[in-house]
Amino acid sequence: MDFPPLEIQLKTLPNSPGVYQYFDKDETLIYIGKAKNLKKRVSSYFTKTHDSGKTSVLVKKIAQVKHIVVATETDALLLENNLIKKYQPRYNVLLKDDKSYPWICIKNERFPRVFSTRRVFKNGGEYFGPYTSMKTVSTLLELIRGVYTLRTCNYDLREENITKRKYKVCLEYHLGNCKGPCEELQTEGFYNEDIKAIKEILKGNFKDSLHQFRRQMKVFAENMQFEEAQKIKEKIEVLENYQAKSTIVNPKISNVDVFSVVSDESYGYVNFLQLSYGSIIRSHTLEIKKKLEETDKELLELAITEIRQRFHSNSKEIYVPFTVNTEAGIKVTMPKLGDKKHILDLSLRNAKYYRMERFKQIKIVDPDRHVNRIMAQMKVDLRLSEEPRHIECFDNSNIQGTNPVAACVVFKNGKPSKKDYRHFNIKTVVGPDDFASMEEVVYRRYKRLLDEEQPLPQLIIIDGGKGQLSSALKSLDALNLRGKIAIIGIAKRLEELFYPNDPIPLYLDKKSETLKIIQQLRNEAHRFGIEHHRNRRSKSALNTELETIPGIGEKTIIDLLKHFKSVKRVSHAKLDELEDVVGNSRAEKIYSYYHKKED
Repeated sequence: MDFPPLEIQLKTLPNSPGVYQYFDKDETLIYIGKAKNLKKRVSSYFTKTHDSGKTSVLVKKIAQVKHIVVATETDALLLENNLIKKYQPRYNVLLKDDKSYPWICIKNERFPRVFSTRRVFKNGGEYFGPYTSMKTVSTLLELIRGVYTLRTCNYDLREENITKRKYKVCLEYHLGNCKGPCEELQTEGFYNEDIKAIKEILKGNFKDSLHQFRRQMKVFAENMQFEEAQKIKEKIEVLENYQAKSTIVNPKISNVDVFSVVSDESYGYVNFLQLSYGSIIRSHTLEIKKKLEETDKELLELAITEIRQRFHSNSKEIYVPFTVNTEAGIKVTMPKLGDKKHILDLSLRNAKYYRMERFKQIKIVDPDRHVNRIMAQMKVDLRLSEEPRHIECFDNSNIQGTNPVAACVVFKNGKPSKKDYRHFNIKTVVGPDDFASMEEVVYRRYKRLLDEEQPLPQLIIIDGGKGQLSSALKSLDALNLRGKIAIIGIAKRLEELFYPNDPIPLYLDKKSETLKIIQQLRNEAHRFGIEHHRNRRSKSALNTELETIPGIGEKTIIDLLKHFKSVKRVSHAKLDELEDVVGNSRAEKIYSYYHKKED
């Protein structure tokens, strides 16, 4: 696929945390970086002068920008670490193993120890992390050891060793930091209960532990041990503020390919994440043009084969959102919960961002393709027989029953056509009757288009529910247009779409482009109607005694009211004061009118 120019790639980047990758003209990865806001960070490389010669050279070589969107800035930091170690781009400072992020390990042994480590060993135990700060690890370990009495020695506490009395309790036992499992003073069952609670804390499930801490704090406070109660309170605050482990890395997820798909009427977008030893080492999104209205399942199956061959993947397990047929020997997993589901969600998120960016790029580079895609999508979403290239939306406006008006706004090819907007002053309806008003304006609008042989819209949208829609249909029936123009009503409260003769409304995805265009039409009609209503009320407010004076027009009245602030002050003004505002001729007319009246 040909990528758009670099300046267009920069314009369409998301404002989300993630990792960016720079490639040169030969598609060689030359730099990896992290960002709290991808758009701001990447754009900054191209909008300022760099003091470093290395950075200036790097910017000149950038031909393409790719990125991986993640949930948090911490995730971005961890993912950057993994990718730099994997690919070691020329312009990155190489990260060495001794700079790895810390983990918390629960050792795989009898009476497990809990400690920090920077190295992860297979079958070495259960690992939690990684953490971006050793301070966080130290705080957690201190918290755990302050609540649970765990051993810190490196004794081999197999049952036969304890039975033979090979070990004696140490100073930690006498200080109250250990319950002496080495001399059978603590049973394995009670010890493992503590380990279970510690695992829940490290997984982010704090409910039981917090309840226990609060109970302890209450006991200390009741016994007037306020210093101890304060210590527990501080630990509760640390626990409540602690963020659960990152979704980026999990040592249990090893040698796996993750695939997700999103699609529209013309294209499918399949994202691929490759995990090795629990870390994301590659992300790629494939754009596939549909030829025969392929389903998401067909697109995903096609992409899995293509991507695995392209990247020479030998993974024996794949994560996908639904069942797919793939080559023999591959385990297909559809995660529903936990870290596996988080990884699949991350892949889907990247597919959606990629699709969104391609839309923005196409809108700039090829606007016709953008319009054609939206029109095709609206046709399907709204169950229409033809693309709605010409849409008209109606809205009534009356405030406290005064000056009832209506507005008709027109969109062509998904964009406002303001020269075709129309206002209507309600003529045949007395009082605030939205249904009758809608019937009148719809009839007047399409009677005129028919009389003038103007093109009719493919879709009419009525701002309102079933009542307004029924009123509009009466007018279409009277003009013999029912069935010739599609018509729907949109209710304000839940964005329900109503169709003629269908009691069940249609609900569109809140993020769909079709709903966004309908909402834009509705909001524009409302704005346009309110604007006209405001103008009418302003004009009616000028219907003062001044209008009855021969030879005095609206502009003169406005000038007088601006200067004198009220009609009463105009009537009491002297001739020379009036002349200063409106000139001799009109001043004499106004002055004569009021003074003749007095006589």
